[in-house]
This record gives sequence, structure tokens and C-alpha cells, in this order.
Amino acid sequence: MESSEEDDDFPFIESITPQSKIDSLYQSHTEKGIRKVCCELIDLKDAVENLCGNMETKYLAFLRMSEEVVEMEHELVELRKHISAQGILVQDLMTGVCRELEEYNSANGDIGDSQQDLQVDELQSSLPSDTDIRKEIFLENIDVLLAEHKVEEAIEALEAEEKYCPELKGPGDTSSMEASYRSVFLKRKSMLEDQLIGITEQPLVGILELKKALSALIKLGKGPLAHQLLLKSYGSRLQKSIEVFLPSCSVYPKTFPATLSRLMFSIISATTKESGSIFGDNPVYTNRLVQWAEREIEYFVRLVKNNLNNAPSSETVFALGAARNCVQASLTYCSMLESQGLKLSKLLLVLLRPYIEEVLEFNFRRARREVLDVAEMDESSLLSPHSMSPLSAFATSSDSVLVDSGMKFMDIVEDILAQLTPMAVLHFGANVLTRISQLFDKYMDMLFKSLPGPSDDDNLTELKEVIQFRAETDSEQLALLGLAFTILDELLPLAVMKVWSQKNESKDLESESTVPNASITAELKEWKRNLQHSFDKLRDHFCRQYVLSFIYSREGKTRLNALIYLSGEGEDLYWGSDPLPSLPFQALFAKLQQLAIVAGDVLLGREKIQKNLLARLTETVVMWMSEEQEFWDVFEDESVPLKPLGLQQLILDMHFTVEIACFAGYPSRHVQQIASAIITRAIRTFSARGIDPQSALPEDEWFVETAKTAINKLLLGTSGSDASEIDEDHVILHNEMVSDSDDTASSLSSIESFESFASASMGELDSPVYFTGSEG
Repeated sequence: MESSEEDDDFPFIESITPQSKIDSLYQSHTEKGIRKVCCELIDLKDAVENLCGNMETKYLAFLRMSEEVVEMEHELVELRKHISAQGILVQDLMTGVCRELEEYNSANGDIGDSQQDLQVDELQSSLPSDTDIRKEIFLENIDVLLAEHKVEEAIEALEAEEKYCPELKGPGDTSSMEASYRSVFLKRKSMLEDQLIGITEQPLVGILELKKALSALIKLGKGPLAHQLLLKSYGSRLQKSIEVFLPSCSVYPKTFPATLSRLMFSIISATTKESGSIFGDNPVYTNRLVQWAEREIEYFVRLVKNNLNNAPSSETVFALGAARNCVQASLTYCSMLESQGLKLSKLLLVLLRPYIEEVLEFNFRRARREVLDVAEMDESSLLSPHSMSPLSAFATSSDSVLVDSGMKFMDIVEDILAQLTPMAVLHFGANVLTRISQLFDKYMDMLFKSLPGPSDDDNLTELKEVIQFRAETDSEQLALLGLAFTILDELLPLAVMKVWSQKNESKDLESESTVPNASITAELKEWKRNLQHSFDKLRDHFCRQYVLSFIYSREGKTRLNALIYLSGEGEDLYWGSDPLPSLPFQALFAKLQQLAIVAGDVLLGREKIQKNLLARLTETVVMWMSEEQEFWDVFEDESVPLKPLGLQQLILDMHFTVEIACFAGYPSRHVQQIASAIITRAIRTFSARGIDPQSALPEDEWFVETAKTAINKLLLGTSGSDASEIDEDHVILHNEMVSDSDDTASSLSSIESFESFASASMGELDSPVYFTGSEG
């Protein structure tokens, strides 16, 4: 019982596992892997050492064998010389024996003369002749020279043999012996040609060695082959240079095309010089050189296009800079080659034009996206100092998006123009100007949408969400037009002329067949006309909407209609006291006056755009009257009674409109022409209804003077009409007219508004008569 209790307290341990077994069972797999890799690396190291040892041994054996081959060649040459010397000795011995026989025969008399002569003849016939001996010596000598690669001496020996044996130069009529010798001679000549070709095709052949080999081929009568080998040698040099350079195109993408063009044209220039020095001005070789250069240029353009993937994106300014560098460098090198007789500029431009136009298209496509994307204005434009830009004058107190968009537009255009060089301007300037005008047109379209228009209905909310800037008040709309006009009239021409003037000052273009200044001037004028056309669309839209808001009330009623010329009392204006224009034209005068005040503040210092806008507004009013058929249908309706007073009032209104423009300093010939046409049509219409214009109308001078007097009265507040006579529509019109200013309606009679409205003095009222009375 005691033992069992001890067993329970101290349980029996069957065995104890040694530490080595535990390590073997639970050793980390990572440790095993590391040890295995170490063993493999040691084995690999031993194998590499063995391989290096074997390579060194084999290389030494190769060097030893090369030396033995050279020694063997020398031994063969010495053996050939020895054989040749032994042959000469044998020949001399046989000649001496024959001479001894002849002396012996002459000493012994004529015994057996016939038999001895026969023996001598047989002996002599078996001996080679002097000619055969000379030929054998020549062949042995030429073989030695070929074996020793003594090219110049071999050529001299061949030329001397050809002079001695003229039949070697042509097949002719030769015997079998001579034909055999000619065949052997041509074989040696062919061996020499192969040696020379091998020299030119060596990868590391020097220029002097190459020229010697080519000159030797020319001496052998292989001029075309020599020229072909010259082009092939320089072509392989160019290919190797390009293969070495191409891996670096991703490191220096902007300078890649220019560096590649330098490699290309330097090789072409060197080839041209060597061809001229070796082959002269032979037209055959010159044509082959030009064809070779054209193929190389085509290869160069393909390389430039194919490496666009490694170059900057075609939409970036850096890509345009790379294309600029390519054009500038390539055309500069082409102009240098022209002094050597190679004219490659036209071909280069034809090949490069698609590449340059593609880069320009991508850049201006990016520019359009950035210009129109006002919402994502980059920080550089937002943080740029607005006070430094002429566009800062158009910034409103509530929002600067308009000015930011204009500055961003100019920044984008200037970035693109900054990439142009004089050479690029010369050949691609017209393309750039066209794309700038297209970009400006897109920008004008964006501003067009910011102005009020027929689409400003309450139900078109989605369109309003897209447009980031809305010009609601007169000052905002005038600021928008002023910004567009400043870009058109000042900033864009200044930026373009800054780049175009560099072209005229560049010395690189002296050798170019430059475009005459007249053509460049015409090109710039056409560009400015396109810009003006884009701006005119924006200006005309503003004028049209402004005039329509004046003519039509908010309820859609027409304020300016023919009824105002039917409801007058009395017989005529001529005998009335101080007649005035009709109320709508008085309101037009007040509205233009008020707009001139706002324009004087917003467009300060820009009288040109102020007068341009006011003239166009006046022109739009008379154009509407001329083209509105409903207006004229009232006069042509026979059920509506017409009075001379209506015709007088209509003509006075037209003269009043023309005098407004003349007095304010923006006389418009178009306004005068349209007003004259309206007067003529009115006289013709009233005459058809039985009113005699001769008796109903006073002289034209009366209308002119009455219109001038009316302007003075309206400006000085001496109008004889009472405010109660103005109907509700016109009162509303007057209140709307001053909505953009803190001034009240009494500003019509203020001296301040008189001074701000008209830049002309009162003396300008003495304007000439613009209309002649119609005889009906």
C-alpha cells in the first residue's frame, strides 16, 4: 500500500528525450532554408571560379594559337619566296646548259648538225619563254602582296601589268594561253577587291583607312561600289550612335528630338564632305547621296514619332517644347547642309508637319478643357496677383471668377506661345494663330452663356447650375464685355507680337527663304479679323438682349410699336411748340445715357469699347424697327387711319436717333443708312395711303435742328411735357432703366449725367444733314 501511494505521488517516467532530437524535430524551416541556400551559393561560387579558370585558360590558348597562325603565315610567305628563288636558279641552270651545248657543237664542227639541232630545239621548246617567266614572277609577286595585305603595292603592280599587257583590260581576240592568263589575273584582282571591301566593313575602321580603301577601289574601276560602301559605312555608324542614344530618351525626353537630330545631321554632313572629297561633284554620286540622306531623314522622323510613348504626353507643354526643339534644330542643320549642296528642308517639313500638328492639336485640346473648366481653377491662377493684370479692373466686389477665367485663358495661351521659336513661327505660325482664334472663340462662347438670354427661364435650372458665373446687372455685363475686349484688343495681340517679333530679329532665318513681311502682315490681319468676329458675336448678343428688354415689357407687350404714330393729336409737328421725340425714344435716350454712366465707371479709360457698344445698341434699335414686319403691318392696314403727324413723328424719331449717336461721339454710318431706309419706307407707305409727303413734311434741316434741340432739352431738363402724360408702361421702363444705379430718374436733367454721357461738346450738335427728303 505504501508503494502504490509513492507511485501516485511520483509518476514513472518511461524515457527522457535528448535535446538533439528535439532540435531535429522542431528546428525552424526558415533556418533549414537558409542553410540550403548557403550551400547552393557555395556550390555556385565554386562553379563560377572553375568557369573563370577555364575561360582564362582557353583565352590564353586562343592567343597562343593566334600567334602561331601569324608565324605560320610568315613561314608560308618565306617558303614561297624560297620556291621562287629556286625556280629562278633552275631556269638559270637550264639556260647555261643550253649555252654550253651550243658552244660544244660549234667547237666539234657540223657533225650530226641536223640531229643535234633537233635535240636543241626539243630542249628549248621544253623550256618556258621569257614572257611566261615574267608572268609567273608577277603572279608570285602579287600573291605575296595579297598575303601580306599590301594593298597599295598590289594596286601598283596590277596597274603596271595592265599597261604592259593591254589585252588584260578587255576580252578582245586572244589565244587560249592569253585567255588563261587573263582569267588568273582577274582572279587576283577580285581577291584584292574582296580585301578592300572587308576593310570598309570592319566595325572599327578609321576614317583614314576607310578613305584609302575607297580610293583603292576607285583605282580598280569600282567607283559605284566604293560610293555604296561609303554610304553603308556611315549609315552603320549612325545606326550604332542611335542605338547607344535611344535608352536615354526617357531620361531627357524634352531634348531627345534635338539631340537625335544633331546625331543624324552631323553624320549626313560628314558623309557629304567625304563624298565630295573622294568622288568630287559627279552628279550620279550626288543623286545617290541625296537619296540616302532622304531615307535617313525619313528614319529620323519615324524614330521621333515612335518614341512619343517615352516622351512627355502630347497634351503637355513639355511635348510642345520637345517638338519645338526638334523643328528648330533640324531646320537649322538643314540650312547648314544647303551650303554643301543638300536641300532637305522641304522634305523635312513635309515629314514633320503631321507630328507637329498632332502635338499642337493635343495641346490646344487640353487648353480648351482647362479654359472651359472654371470650377477647377488651379491654385496658381487663383493666387496670382490680380493687381498686376489689366483684367483686374473688371473684378467685381462679389465674385472674381470672371477675372480668374480671363487670366487663366491668357496664362494658357502665353505658355503655348512661349514654346515657339522663330523657326517654328515661320513654318507653323499660321496653324498656331488659327488654333488660338478657335480657342478664343470657345472662350467667347463660355462668356456668351454667362449673359442673360432666352434660356434664362425658371424651368431651365440645370443650365444655370452648369454656368459658374452669371452677369446679371449692367455693370457685370459691361465688365464681361470689357474683359473680352481687353483680351482681344490688348493682351492677345501683345502676346503674339512678342513672339512674332523674335522671328524678324532671328539670325537663324537669314539663309531661309523667309515669307515676305506683307504675307505675315496679311496673316496677322486675318487672325485679328477672326478674333473680332468671335467678339462681335458676344457683343451682338448683349446688344440684342439689352434692346429686346427695352422694347418688350416683362408681360411680353411691345413698348415700341406703330400705335405711338397713330394716337397723336393735331395736324403736324411743324407748327407745334418745341416738338419732342416719342416717349419710347425719350426712354431710349435716357437708357443709353444711364448705360454710358455705368460704362464710364466700369470701362474707365476704354473709350473705344464704350463707343462701340453704344453705337451697336443704337444700330440694333433701328435694325429691329427696319426688320419687324408687325410694326409695318399696322401702317399697311387700310382699316387703320393714318395722319401726317404720325409720319412727322416717325421721321423725327429717326433723326433723333442719329443725332444721339453723333452727339455722344459714336456716329455710325450704318445707323444713318438704316434710318434713311426706314424714312424712305415710311414715306412710301404713307404715300400709298393717300398722304402727300410734299405738303406734310417740312425740310430735312427742320428735323435735324428739332432733334438737336430735343437732346438739349432732355439733358437740361426743360422738357415741356408733363410727367402725367407718360403712360404706365413708360414709367416702368424709366424705373427699370435706372435699376443698376443709385441715381433717380432726375438724373436725366443733371449736369453730371450730361458730362458723362457725351464726350463731345455742344458744338458737335452742328452736324451735317444726313437725309434727303423723299418725293414719295
